[in-house]
Amino acid sequence: MNQEIRIKTRHFYAVLVILGFLLIYSLSFNRGCDSTDQEHTVLQSLKSREAFIPNQKGPTIYAITPTYARPVQKAELTRLSHVIRLVPNVFWLIAEDADHTSELVASLLRRSGLQDRSVQLSAKTPTNFKLQGKDPNWLKPRGVEQRNKALEWARRHMVENGGRERHSVVYFMDDDNTYSTDLFAEISKIERNKVGVWPVGLVGGLMVEKPVLNRDDIVLGFNSAWRPERPFPLDMAGFAISSDLLLDNPQAQFSYEVERGYQESEILRHLTIVHEMQPLANKCTEVLVWHTRTETPKLDAEKVLLKAGKRSDVGLEV
Repeated sequence: MNQEIRIKTRHFYAVLVILGFLLIYSLSFNRGCDSTDQEHTVLQSLKSREAFIPNQKGPTIYAITPTYARPVQKAELTRLSHVIRLVPNVFWLIAEDADHTSELVASLLRRSGLQDRSVQLSAKTPTNFKLQGKDPNWLKPRGVEQRNKALEWARRHMVENGGRERHSVVYFMDDDNTYSTDLFAEISKIERNKVGVWPVGLVGGLMVEKPVLNRDDIVLGFNSAWRPERPFPLDMAGFAISSDLLLDNPQAQFSYEVERGYQESEILRHLTIVHEMQPLANKCTEVLVWHTRTETPKLDAEKVLLKAGKRSDVGLEV
């Protein structure tokens, strides 16, 4: 019996010795690691996770999207809805070129969970300003009626929700562009009575169209290659407006009476001058929005079906 106890005791001490060696090895291994590097790695990991957390604070951003019925409409709006879902301070104004709002857009808002952060509007473009047949898309101004309708709604909503006491921003978010969520963090930085500006990729015949700053980070102009003589030679995706300016200048809106490419200048001329614009996106050195446009789908086979009184999308919403 005593022999059995001695054997068990030796086994117990042997286990303790092994555990002790493992503990010493573990401690020495941890000392061998650079603790600064470990902390840096943890911080970088946290920062990376934080980068995917949308901006929870800041002004309400009224994102105005004119849209119209076409084969790629749902695809375009679906892409935008995914971005907006990630940015809680965006309120989406979708203005359709139609007599009435559509079930397609209403369904998309319901399925995306954005019905409480959006409004669906309609405003039909007058017939004499509608593109006809094979007209190039630049021949007549587009989105004028729809953007003005959304601006009217936004101004009224701003007044009902605190007016000038509550800071908000308006951004014209066309449905054929590609947007980084980081852009909306930049838009949230726009100060009262300011128009914020930043670069836009793949537009105007250039890889990037951007504001040009001086050493004091004041906007001197733009590097636009197309019609650089315009008062504000920039793209619709490249600026956003403080609500104060829009409420103080109710005449600021879009017009059918201006030349091609002058819609941006038409609204901005009532609100600011170039030198007073607020440069964003790391002093206009980062591209966070791209004028990508979706290729028009080739539907020749679908046209053949339609002539035969058939279609491929019966019972489906594409």
